[in-house]
Amino acid sequence: MPKVEFLRSEIERMRVQVSRQRKEILQLQRAGIPTSSAEALLRRMLDKIDTLCADRDRMKAQLPKPSGQVVGGRKW
Repeated sequence: MPKVEFLRSEIERMRVQVSRQRKEILQLQRAGIPTSSAEALLRRMLDKIDTLCADRDRMKAQLPKPSGQVVGGRKW
């Protein structure tokens, strides 16, 4: 489970970076500066997020399924 949690936090961190990168691209475009290299970096970042999400989903599928019983639950 710690590996899945690490992937989740890494995905969230990278999503924040993507947001910053998009804002920077907009600023560059407004200033009339070419953005092709920044857009290429953004594409690589998005591809990395997709890979991490696939890894996370694969790991989640391998985890044992919960039994459906609540610990300390009421017995009727």
